Amino acid sequence: MKYQSLAVSLLFMATTGVSWAQTTPTTVVEDFKISVTTQQGKQYPQVNSEGRVRVQIAAAEASKVQLDLGGVKYDLTKDAKGVWTGESAPQDEGFHYYQLNIDGASVPDPGSLYFYGAGRLGSGIEIPATDQDFFALKDVPHGLVSENIYFSKLTNSFRRCFVYTPANYNENTKTRYPVLYLQHGSFEDETGWAVQGKANLILDNLIASKKATPMIVVMDNGYAYKPQNNATLDKNARPESVFEEVVINEIIPMIDTKFRTIANRENRAIAGLSMGANQTMRIMMNNLETFSHYGGFSGTSNYPSTDAIDVSTFLDGKYKDGEAVNKKIKLFWLGLGTKEPNPFPGSIGAFRAMLDQQKIKYQYYESVGTAHEWLTWRRCLNQFASNLFK
Repeated sequence: MKYQSLAVSLLFMATTGVSWAQTTPTTVVEDFKISVTTQQGKQYPQVNSEGRVRVQIAAAEASKVQLDLGGVKYDLTKDAKGVWTGESAPQDEGFHYYQLNIDGASVPDPGSLYFYGAGRLGSGIEIPATDQDFFALKDVPHGLVSENIYFSKLTNSFRRCFVYTPANYNENTKTRYPVLYLQHGSFEDETGWAVQGKANLILDNLIASKKATPMIVVMDNGYAYKPQNNATLDKNARPESVFEEVVINEIIPMIDTKFRTIANRENRAIAGLSMGANQTMRIMMNNLETFSHYGGFSGTSNYPSTDAIDVSTFLDGKYKDGEAVNKKIKLFWLGLGTKEPNPFPGSIGAFRAMLDQQKIKYQYYESVGTAHEWLTWRRCLNQFASNLFK
């Protein structure tokens, strides 16, 4: 519960919630362009060369409208027709969730595309990145992202995952592929990596340039709970997660049956961001007979602690024998943004110190100038995927 509460607070502050009002300075570069996240046929939101975000909404009867972005609420100005317009201060490169605040009510911007994040469908804005070429839509062979619905006996519910198959998968019917199981973060879902994360475009571009091995990528929902008996339900208790069991006993067998996989540990990887990094690290260490590659983006299983790790007790002592870990894990990969909020740098730093102490081999990457957000994780996937299955 502590992890969830802290994650809620960080995400809330970073995207939508705890914030303060600010009036944007008048010196604004007037070269705004329609954002790639603006709905077709709409004129707003827009972004300028400074990274400012401009929004506009008609709300004639409203007395106060604000743009809520990056933990700051920016006052909008109303014209004679009841149309409110305003912009933010310059934002970091990358994708950011935002919302509008109309007379105290937080609502999505009707001009933007909607994305599932912060536990709801809401608005998102893309600040162009200087290195965006690696996730750009290009004239290269493209893979397919398919929706796969299945019934989980463990959760007693229908679930779905999205599966990326590389270009020419349907044509090369005798070829089998390694598999990456890739997880989202807190209060996001199985759509995150394919939509906000642009995982398919990243893989398309890497594979087309021969920088990555063609692979299948499976993106499932990290929220999976044991069915509860309503008669004995404790409304204050957190439901029991069975996500690890769902991955091992239901998702992997289903994927190996439905798709042409190389169904062995040497050709199976697992990775995730934030909460997903925490989850997948535990899953991997509990199932080293199933996975041989791991990627943790902005997260480790000691989160939120920044204390030195006791290897005799951490994850039931699974890191005590560093030599055995090195023999089992072919690639142990960690990534972090240089502007990540606390406690992420401290908790990941403590985890790295433990790996160094145990002489466990790993690769570490820093995304310069990014925080706990999707540009960090896109960059991480780009670097991680290029090292997989080599």
